[in-house]
Amino acid sequence: MRTLRMFNSISLDGYFTDADGDYMWAHEGSTDPDLMEFIKGNAQGVNALIFGRLTYELMAAWWPTAEAAKAMPDVARGMNAAPKYVFSRSLDSAEWSNTTLLSEDPATAIARLKQTPGPDMTVLGSGTIVSQLAEARLIDEVQLLLCPVVLGSGKSHFAEVTGKPWWRLSRCLTFKNGRVFFAYHRAD
Repeated sequence: MRTLRMFNSISLDGYFTDADGDYMWAHEGSTDPDLMEFIKGNAQGVNALIFGRLTYELMAAWWPTAEAAKAMPDVARGMNAAPKYVFSRSLDSAEWSNTTLLSEDPATAIARLKQTPGPDMTVLGSGTIVSQLAEARLIDEVQLLLCPVVLGSGKSHFAEVTGKPWWRLSRCLTFKNGRVFFAYHRAD
């Protein structure tokens, strides 16, 4: 069975966007060389990437560009080569290389995909998708990059999740710029 992970940056108070939907705070001060090596290493892995429409449109507008290839060549190469799935009921097509457009319910589609052969899957950003998949208990690993900023309010990945699922810490890395990476596996 394929493993499903989620990865996103969060604030100290647990939000992945601020109250206005902005996430740019997650990129401020992120030039730590160790963090950049970590990001580069993550991009080298073979994973299918999962997106909601908004995250997909942001990623598809950046990673295939010459600027992305110049700024982060290894990450751009990995992002562009990876198989990708985008959940949307409003997109008519998904032009970014290796992308499959899905209009069905994310929990149903991911449960089906987990049973098929292929690489493990990682949801990047896509808070609404993460919430639905977490509620359906389909996420095997939660990966969070904690940024040392307090937003005061915003959107949480898990605001709609019921039943108080528990997770077990499996990895933790601390970076000089104050960011901390945590990986948790499902404990149930």
